[in-house]
Amino acid sequence: MTSTGSSKRPASPTRSISPPPLKRKVESSISKKAVSSFFTPASQKKPEKISWRVVNNSLVAGKYAKESDRKQAAEKPKVAAFDLDSTLVSTASGNTFPRNSSDWKWWHTTVPSRLRQLIEDGYYIVIISNQKKVSLQKEIKGGRSDSKSLTNFKERVIAVMTDLDIPISVYAATQDDKYRKPRIGMWEEFLDEYDFDVTGIDLTNSIFVGDAAGRPNDHSQVDRGFAVNARIPFKTPEEFFLDAAPEALVEAFDPTLYLKSDPIDGVPPLFSRQSPQELVIFCGSPGAGKSTFYWSYLEPLNYERVNQDTLKTRAKCIKVAKEHLAAGKSVAVDNTNADPDVRSYWIEIAKEFHVPIRCVYFPASQELCRHNNAVRAANQNLNPESRTLLPGIAFGDFQRRFKEPTLTEGFKDIIRADFRFRGDDEAKNIWQQYWI
Repeated sequence: MTSTGSSKRPASPTRSISPPPLKRKVESSISKKAVSSFFTPASQKKPEKISWRVVNNSLVAGKYAKESDRKQAAEKPKVAAFDLDSTLVSTASGNTFPRNSSDWKWWHTTVPSRLRQLIEDGYYIVIISNQKKVSLQKEIKGGRSDSKSLTNFKERVIAVMTDLDIPISVYAATQDDKYRKPRIGMWEEFLDEYDFDVTGIDLTNSIFVGDAAGRPNDHSQVDRGFAVNARIPFKTPEEFFLDAAPEALVEAFDPTLYLKSDPIDGVPPLFSRQSPQELVIFCGSPGAGKSTFYWSYLEPLNYERVNQDTLKTRAKCIKVAKEHLAAGKSVAVDNTNADPDVRSYWIEIAKEFHVPIRCVYFPASQELCRHNNAVRAANQNLNPESRTLLPGIAFGDFQRRFKEPTLTEGFKDIIRADFRFRGDDEAKNIWQQYWI
């Protein structure tokens, strides 16, 4: 009798003798943080020696400190300052603005080596960048705070700094204030941080490199204007990194052209009274110099000022003007009065009170008006009425509605008041800088 339970068959060479062993969980002594750091690309790792701070809830400042690697300069230090976007880096995606913190690449392959050579040559390197799309205010989304734009900016800069691995500082202006180029608030903060405002720097051998140079295809000339304000030489990225020849520039706004140059002794005043009682209206963009003109020429002649910035509505302006005219006083309407429809209100009022109406026309360009707007908002000593910074739409709206005044509208005369800055040396030094 054969026993089937105890018989053994030879193992088939094509079959496993037993099922595969169960996978066991192996406890590792390596932390999750270390594993994460190991698999994080070097360009995305946060350097240990970077520090961040925010100045006046407006300026973001970062520093990658490796001072032991810096060669000590025997004389005044030299500074190589750079814009960030479209100068040191560009977007890897080809977008105008980066999609996220990793959307970047070097503007040109020569950039890293050139920056490292500057350190070898004893330069301090600083990035000075306008970053208005970065928000320092935490936005509430779904009950949670989110400052993604700031986080993305920091992560992108950290990646750049880590890849370079050299001593470097970055300053980013997030508001339209004294820090925003071409204004030199970021430069002054840098000088203060390194005590260069005390020791001084070698201005002649320093440099600022940026793409906003006022060329035909540039979006602005703020980088070139910044260099002029800081009194350091300027180059475009093509000139600095690629040794390209300078390109032709478009005719750009130059504040020095408006400084007082004509003699004033013996010259009749721009405005004088012609009748015992008059109604005078101004016509000009915000920032064209209308209020300054009133205080310089009409207030001394006892004209009562009517101003919509103060009175808030046209109806209130009309009411106050009629009250002054009824009292036998002359009136100056210090408003923009951009088009014939608006000016017709005042022409009818002059007819109602049987007084002549005159117009003072301020033909200042939009660039000049925006310049004046920025200067007065940032400098209290040049802003006696404490005007706030007007948005760009205010100037665009005036240009859209503007029609130059003509005598056929009913004016007795039209006085053209071309802008010329007049002030003491301190005010002139402020006003002649680039501000827009």
